[in-house]
This record gives sequence, C-alpha cells and structure tokens, in this order.
Amino acid sequence: MGQPIQIHTTTVVDAIAMFATDRGVTGQQGVSVARGDEPGAGFPAALAQRIFVADAAADRVFVASNQVVVRRPDGWVDGRLEQVAAAITGFFVHYEVTSDG
Repeated sequence: MGQPIQIHTTTVVDAIAMFATDRGVTGQQGVSVARGDEPGAGFPAALAQRIFVADAAADRVFVASNQVVVRRPDGWVDGRLEQVAAAITGFFVHYEVTSDG
C-alpha cells in the first residue's frame, strides 16, 4: 500500500540527473545527502539512502520540494537512470497489492 510518486520529467546533464515529481518530499528548503554521510532523519535522507542502494555509483542526492537531483560521477549508463527512477517512484509504496491476494 501507498501511492507511487510520478516522475513528470527527467533531465540529464553530464553526471547530474534531475527528476521532477508530482509531489513534494521536502518543504521549500532543500536537503543534500552525500554517500557516507551519517543517515539523517526524515524523508529526504531516507530517499537518498534508497537511491544509494539502487545505484552504488550515485554519490550525492539533493531533494527540494518536488525535485530530486542525483549525481553519478561516472555518467548515466546501463539502465542506472531507470533504477534510480524506480527507487523514487516506489518511495512511498510500503507493499505491493497483487491480484491474487
């Protein structure tokens, strides 16, 4: 249960991918999380940790309102963009409901 986050647009510029979503994860003030930082509290830190699990090469996540910005120094190759997008869209989904129960 939970509602998936919809990604309206994805823009890639060099090592940076910017995802514009249909809902805010923070207020107006942005939150930046680097890989290896002490995990913080709140939705932005939890989302960053999920992104780091989805892509081991992502090293920084910045979340501001409905924008999620991810840096991947090696560039966006081999389906990594889709893996990060899946981590974002499934962030508020706690479990999947299947048709068989």
